[in-house]
Amino acid sequence: MTSEQGTIRLPRELDDVPGWFPVLDQLLFDWLLNRQEVAGERGDLLEVGVYMGKSAIFLGRHLQEGEAYTVCDLFESDAPDDANAAEATKSYRSTLTRQAFEANYLSFHDELPRVLQGPSSIVPGEVKPRSCRFVHIDASHLYEHVEGDITAARDILLPGGLVVLDDFRSEHTPGVSIAAWEAVLNRGLNPICLSTQKLYGTWDDPEPIQEALLEMVAERDDCHVSNQQAAGHRIIRLKSKGMKAPAFPNSRHWTEPPPPAPAPAAPKPQPPARPRPPRPPQSSARKLAVDLLPPLVTRAIRKARAGK
Repeated sequence: MTSEQGTIRLPRELDDVPGWFPVLDQLLFDWLLNRQEVAGERGDLLEVGVYMGKSAIFLGRHLQEGEAYTVCDLFESDAPDDANAAEATKSYRSTLTRQAFEANYLSFHDELPRVLQGPSSIVPGEVKPRSCRFVHIDASHLYEHVEGDITAARDILLPGGLVVLDDFRSEHTPGVSIAAWEAVLNRGLNPICLSTQKLYGTWDDPEPIQEALLEMVAERDDCHVSNQQAAGHRIIRLKSKGMKAPAFPNSRHWTEPPPPAPAPAAPKPQPPARPRPPRPPQSSARKLAVDLLPPLVTRAIRKARAGK
């Protein structure tokens, strides 16, 4: 397969996929999912709002045998209301297509997840209740939509399941902030931790995960951590300090970069120029003649001497 498919540039590595998935969140996804798998927890995966597939590709690597993986996005479909349509047009309508997402995803995986094309409101009718162990919500930023997505996640998650809410603190997404903290204050959602972009939570006891998370972070020197209490909840805030992304396989389109061009050879040193012999000093009589003769005669004499 070539590296170009129509107008879609196929990624060679995860960083080539457009989208917003900070290194700290890659670490947290990897650690939380690995923790579930080591503990023998099983359940399906769900991502609501995939854009070009960066986090969906990462999440798909943790799909275990017998589990289902579902993603949902509008892609080219019509939005369910004018506000959502305006949001989609402003944010990504010109770039997001289902073809682009699928091409990116298949660059890293052999099979696509189950793809739901439409608004996130279709998810409750398509994903069974109490079937998922991990849900990532990164769809509309409008309060009414996010509130519905959180409700769906609560009903879809298994006991001990995890939900991740994107953009809960961005200045341009107040609807997400209101819906997220409303769920914490009034709907039983317990924060596990906060990254600079995402809120990680559960409707079960967060303390065992929090203690294990703090132990993991204490062994690193690239993550700042702070503990706070708010409205009866323990809030763990994490921030990257030059953190590197966890290892992730290159895509099927990966090619080794060409070797660097050899440095140009240094110029050979040139032998030093031979100094010109000093001119013999003029006699006093010659100096006097030069001074007294007309310039025209002087130049003629010099020219004649030079030709000898």
